[in-house]
Amino acid sequence: MSHSRIGPRFARLTAEGRAGFIPYVTAGYPTLDHTRDLLAGLAELGSDVIELGIPFSDPMADGPTIQRSSQGALDNGTTVDDVFGLLAELRRCSEVPVVIFSYLNPLHARGVETFVREAAEAGADGILPTDLPLGADPALETMLLESPLDFVRLVAPTTYPARVREIARSSQGFVYYIARTGVTGARVELRSELAREAGAVRAVSPVPVAVGFGVSTPEHARAVGAAADAVVVGSALVNRLDQAGVEGSLALAAELHGALNGIG
Repeated sequence: MSHSRIGPRFARLTAEGRAGFIPYVTAGYPTLDHTRDLLAGLAELGSDVIELGIPFSDPMADGPTIQRSSQGALDNGTTVDDVFGLLAELRRCSEVPVVIFSYLNPLHARGVETFVREAAEAGADGILPTDLPLGADPALETMLLESPLDFVRLVAPTTYPARVREIARSSQGFVYYIARTGVTGARVELRSELAREAGAVRAVSPVPVAVGFGVSTPEHARAVGAAADAVVVGSALVNRLDQAGVEGSLALAAELHGALNGIG
């Protein structure tokens, strides 16, 4: 049974009439200390949900920025224990909802039930396994749906409408709508069809719809936020982290969060 903070947070967003801000952080990049400071800063500025990425050696859905950060974290020796430790530290000072973003290999390497139990004990609210499509492993999917964590699923622009409905109905917390085909990465422009597509997913989804992949500016965030329940930003924040450190990444996060709140 889920006791997730995600549902109440989206209920609050609905009551306030605004879209949520969901930043992504690669755990352990460039160091665990950087991640610790990023998580605390993102919580303090009012992030609605945080996606905490488990570094993995073959992140197929991710573009060069997240791939580089994931490899950097692995090169630094970041482990799943480290990630759960960072989350447990965050829980001492914040109740911000956190979704664990991972590929299946780290879950299987630890044992899926053990991974999920330890993630929940550390303070996670949800899990988003990027390479577990609907129907691929019914037993595993059932276990995740019945776990203490919300099981967040992905929908792509190429997903057929009937399957979109199926995915949405078997999602918990929210559905993550991928703004474009291909891999993650900041983009100069968003596709003109995005608002219509996000609206179509929202029309059939019993849970909120978050949109990500390519959102990189306050203007992007404002446009996506008008069509979705939440906006996910990853590569742009990692790029800024490389360029200007934790303070620079948090400054961009504050701009994006402000754009969704009608500030700036």
